Formats: sequence, C-alpha cells, structure tokens
Amino acid sequence: MVVLTKPLSVDGDVAADYKAPNLVQRMLSLIRNIRPGSDLTNFQLPPLFNIPKSQLQCFGESAYCFSKNLLQQCNNAENSLDRFTSVVAWSISTTRSPSFGVAPYNPILGETHHVSRGSLNVLLEQVSHHPPVSALHATDEKENIELIWCQQPVPKFYGTRVEAEVLGKRQLKLLNHGETYMMNSPKLMIRFLPPRVDWIGKVKISCQETGLEAELCYITSSLLGRRGEHRVKGKIYQSSSMKTLYEVEGYWSSIVKAKDINSGKETIIYDAKEVFSELKTPIVKDLQGIWPTESTAVWSEVSKGILSKNWTKAREAKSTVEDNQRKLAKERVSKGETWVPNHFTVSDSKEDGWDCSPIQERVPPAPIVVPL
Repeated sequence: MVVLTKPLSVDGDVAADYKAPNLVQRMLSLIRNIRPGSDLTNFQLPPLFNIPKSQLQCFGESAYCFSKNLLQQCNNAENSLDRFTSVVAWSISTTRSPSFGVAPYNPILGETHHVSRGSLNVLLEQVSHHPPVSALHATDEKENIELIWCQQPVPKFYGTRVEAEVLGKRQLKLLNHGETYMMNSPKLMIRFLPPRVDWIGKVKISCQETGLEAELCYITSSLLGRRGEHRVKGKIYQSSSMKTLYEVEGYWSSIVKAKDINSGKETIIYDAKEVFSELKTPIVKDLQGIWPTESTAVWSEVSKGILSKNWTKAREAKSTVEDNQRKLAKERVSKGETWVPNHFTVSDSKEDGWDCSPIQERVPPAPIVVPL
C-alpha cells in the first residue's frame, strides 16, 4: 500500500489534499517546551504537525515536479552564458517553502524515493539518520543530464524563529556540453510571530568550465509584507575578471528578471506560475516494483490517518515506524554492525561536510511516475 499526495506548490500549499487544523495555536504551545538555541535535528513532531509526506519526497519534488521543464531549457540554450542564466533560473525553482506550522516526516534510515517524469529518473536515499542526510541522484538519458545532491538540514531554535542551514553539495551536469554546475542552498527561516516561512542567505553557483559564477541573496520581506513576497537579488559575473554581466532581482515566488549590464535590457528568466501551474500528483505504474523502503510505503498508514484526520491511528502508525527503527538500531549495535547505504557511497569530513556519490551510473525507470 502506498499513499501519494499532491506536490507542494511554490508557497508550500497542499490544500487540495489536506488542510492542517488550528496549527498556529499548537505551534505556540510547542514553543514553550523548547529552549532557545536547542538543536532540533532529533526533535519528533506528533502527526498533528505533519503533512502526509516524507521530507525525502519534498526534497525529490524540487527535482521532478514542474510544469515548465527548466532543465531542458538549460540544456538547449545556444551559448554558455544563456545556459548559465537558465541554470540560475532552475536553481531558483528548487526553493519551495513548506507550509507554516506543519512539517513532513523525518525519513528513516535507508528510506528511498524513486520517481520518473518522462525520461528523467530520480532516486533518493536517506543515507544517515543522526545527523539527517539525504542523497539524490537523477539522470535524463534523452537530455544527457545528471543531478547529484547531498542535503543535511541543521535547524536551530532562536526564540521567535527557527533557522535551518542546509549543508551539502549540489551538482548539475550538462553532459552534452561538458559543463558541471556547483551550487548550495539558502537557509530556511520559520518565524513564529508573525507566522511566516522564507528562504534567507546566500547561494553561489559556479561553472569551472565556462568561468561563470553567480551570487544570489535570498532576503526575507518586512514583517508587514504581504504573504508571498520572497525576494532574491544577485548577479552573474565572469570569475576571472569579476566583471558583472547581469544583475538578477525579483521574487522567487513570482517573477525574477536579469538585467544586461551592457545594454540595460531586462529579461524575465523565471516565472513561478509557468513552473508551478497545474502540478500533477504522481501515480503508481508498477505496484510490484515498489521497494519496501519507498517513502510512500513506509509512511502509508500514517498518511492515511492524517488524511482522514484519525489522529489516534496516525499516532499509533507513526510510533510503529519509529519504534521499529529504534529496534533495528539496537540490533546493529549489539551485533557490531554498521549500516551501509544501498545506492550511494558517503563520506564525512570536518572540512568539506558530507559528500554522496551514486553507485550506479544511471538511475533506472521508476515504478512511480509523474504524468506529463
């Protein structure tokens, strides 16, 4: 049994499948039980505060859920500068906010999520539980594109807000052009009063083969700003001379423009409506091909309880999943065993952080597909 729900939109809306009940008041009650500066990595939410999907699914959706194919646009651009500008737009499209007051499930160790959209095949695995580290590998044989991401959120509580630094490398490879783009992720900020969710901080995108780089700054809007005002500002420049080629500015939840420094011409490089309009819910194509570790299978009973608002059932199902994981962890300790990921090799260093490399060269087609 698997449970699939509508993808998150640009503002984290999942209203088509589920509406959270009175969560602002419940969040305020949680604040009283958390000390400022606390590490929230291992904090467990009751099902009332969960959306019916895993964080691994949310991570994957940023790669495979879209209406306009920006990856294809990156690949088909005529010159290196146009490709780089398209990569900047695609990077912006991966910043999708969760809803305020609710959160996805914390993935269990070894949990996987395997989805295909057309010729793009995406595979994720939770390669570490403490700390939580997720790895993503995606390949598109038609476009000859490869994605390799490693993500480790590190949330901290600061009284009136939570800030989650997202560590880990992100690579986008346009193999037809011999270009690899390296980038990081902004921080996620959740402010309680007034309630809002936003991305903040700096993102750097670089391509060693072309010598092009970009710096983007995600800026939280004023406390009195309208919902959805999520600013991003930055520049695209030549790394060798530091010469600015384009100024980038706009809102990652709506329109982002690039201004040519030489001509003064402004061009829309990103339109959230084009990317997020009419997102389609994934469907099961091959039920027998779904692994027991698949997110939608692991959390299916919890999701069914949440969607039906049967909180007792959801709480019991979630406890069953978590208790089983604790049991398996104790068994590994007693046997002196170390868990090893099935789909990635991982390394961790104080200098560079976590690095995840896929074992397979190509991701196979998945039993779950996104309708085109």
